[in-house]
Amino acid sequence: MYEGALQDLIEELGRLPGIGPKSAQRIAFHLLAADPADVDRLATAMQEVTRTVKFCEVCGNVSSQQICRICSDDRRDSSIICVVEEPKDVVAIERTREYRGRYHVLGGAISPIDGVGPDDLRIASLLSRLSDSSVAEVIIATDPNLEGEATAAYLARMLSPLGVKVTRLASGLPVGGDLEYADEVTLGRAFVGRRAL
Repeated sequence: MYEGALQDLIEELGRLPGIGPKSAQRIAFHLLAADPADVDRLATAMQEVTRTVKFCEVCGNVSSQQICRICSDDRRDSSIICVVEEPKDVVAIERTREYRGRYHVLGGAISPIDGVGPDDLRIASLLSRLSDSSVAEVIIATDPNLEGEATAAYLARMLSPLGVKVTRLASGLPVGGDLEYADEVTLGRAFVGRRAL
């Protein structure tokens, strides 16, 4: 247990996701030994991000403007919306260079154990986006875990009466993986999602 500003820093760093007490302590001592100019740049970047980064009014992605660059890009296919949990998922999909539609960021996934229900997510704004009937397909790209599956099932139930095509990203075996190391659920999904060659 340290005292004063150092202990305050360790406690604040420990509140960050994925940073435990030992990591917080290591980071604090790293900052203590770092060049003051580096620490100032870090502090400035942290303050700047909270001041300037917004969430897109259309899709909920992070943006420096009211409307993000993807939603304002006329070359994107506005008839397809890919629904993701978090802005970092948009980045992951964009890196593939395979998808040219628009996005909708929910801001999380349904998780009763964490107290997150459908009303806590951006589902109402998704339904509002679908009301003008210009969207032909909604791709549900939530994580393939318990919360993501629950969210996907809920969305499928909500969207199916709207007459829009609802699809789910395929899941299965990773490229370069060995069958013997795949768990039963992953291997089962690979069989269900198989396609013709």
